[in-house]
Amino acid sequence: MTVNLHALLDRATAQERAGSWTDAFHTLESAYQASLDAGDAPALLESVVRLGHCHRLSGQRELAHDVLELALTLGEMHGHAAIAGRALNGLGVLAQDAGELVRAAELYQRANVLGRESNTPVLVGDTEQNLGILANIRGDLDEALQRYQTALSYLEQANTVRGRLSSLNNLGMLHVDMGRLDQADEYFTRALQICEEVGDIVHAGVIHINRAELFLARGELDRAREACDEGFEIFSRLNDEQRQAEALKFYGVIYRESGKLHLATIHLQRAVGITRDTSPLLEAEAQREMARVLRQQGRNRQALEALNRSHALFTSLQARPDLADIDSRVSELEEEFLSLVRFWGESIEAKDHYTLGHCARVADYACRIAERAGMTDRELTWFRMGAFLHDVGKTEVPEEILNKPGRLTDEERATMERHTVIGDEMLAPVEFPWDIRPMVRSHHERWDGRGYPDQLAAEAIPRSARILRLADVFDALTTARSYRAPLTPEQALGIMRDDQGSFDPELFQIFLDLYDEFAPTAAEAASSVSV
Repeated sequence: MTVNLHALLDRATAQERAGSWTDAFHTLESAYQASLDAGDAPALLESVVRLGHCHRLSGQRELAHDVLELALTLGEMHGHAAIAGRALNGLGVLAQDAGELVRAAELYQRANVLGRESNTPVLVGDTEQNLGILANIRGDLDEALQRYQTALSYLEQANTVRGRLSSLNNLGMLHVDMGRLDQADEYFTRALQICEEVGDIVHAGVIHINRAELFLARGELDRAREACDEGFEIFSRLNDEQRQAEALKFYGVIYRESGKLHLATIHLQRAVGITRDTSPLLEAEAQREMARVLRQQGRNRQALEALNRSHALFTSLQARPDLADIDSRVSELEEEFLSLVRFWGESIEAKDHYTLGHCARVADYACRIAERAGMTDRELTWFRMGAFLHDVGKTEVPEEILNKPGRLTDEERATMERHTVIGDEMLAPVEFPWDIRPMVRSHHERWDGRGYPDQLAAEAIPRSARILRLADVFDALTTARSYRAPLTPEQALGIMRDDQGSFDPELFQIFLDLYDEFAPTAAEAASSVSV
């Protein structure tokens, strides 16, 4: 290979480290043409495979695939196993990015074999690293750790900068996930030292942002903000909005943990704005953090909207096999949903002095009935949330009406009955994965059509609301109100039997079957609250 070709390839390497993909592409094209003119086969092969990877790194996936396929063909034609292996490795990355994990593993393994056969440490290291990433995605952290460590050993032997940086960064992130924070810091520090030595600002920016997560895990908020500052400044200069958004997400977490909720909101809004429709995983994470901030601000409905958007995004990503732990993140998110609606339900009870614990008891009674009626576990999760929120409209009812000691006037009763419609309207902006709003609007409808607000009858009443009404009525009768003492469970059951025409007959029978299980809870509630 001529000195001039060496210089061109070295220049392309420096441009890639600086994130100047367009310049690197033009330099590699020049190297390709020069090697073609000179009949220099090794330089030609090197130029082609580097062009393929350059297209991949700059996001031109289809072009990258075509060029890497060409590099694979040329490598096999010329008996150059290392070039063929590097092409296979790049094609594996493209397959992984497309969610084709089985195909990616197959390509990495083939490339790994070629690397070992040709005694090419850098290729063995790169493929071990990529196989480690696949193990991480599967949740096999022990295999991931072993592969990353093997990769680093080979890449240090090959003295390749980019590969070593990727290995050190991956090891750092893995150790954060494993809770081994001091070891994570050591890997990140080593990687940053190399970045400084070779002038690789792209990797430096990524590592700074990843270190922010490490410092957050340690509770070192000032150091986390400084790390974000470093990464954000780099990617602002490179005009890399997606990585800026990653930093903005961490800024939001840092400011939330610092109690600066206004600043947290501003930064998370910017992260969401950048990632909407372009990076669903990052937007889902940012929306989840936004929900936590809004909850701390007491903005419960907006928090539910943000949680709902995050849940929808994570759910859509469940079909993506290239992302780790999405199922567990969806489950965790649903726990946050339930925690928020429970909190909101309790805030409703704070206005009504006589409903302490009402939402929780109603949710428990209703879920037992719903389960017996055949509702699935996933449906029960959202049904429970609807039960907690069924009286959310009471937040708009004056306290003097809620707590009036005596019968309500017709006007006051009309105001009280509006809580079902108000609650429905309050939840309208939140597109829950399961339809909660009918529970809120229709839980005072009666089977005989004499309920409110819409005078629905029989099966025209949503089934979830019919279930909820049974639980709501039973708890209301067995707890104190401003105008009467609580009834015993037996007295409440007698009243409900006398009025059983107001309930779905099939569901009322389920309630009767479960009554003996409900009675002790009701008796305890009746004895704990007095007029």
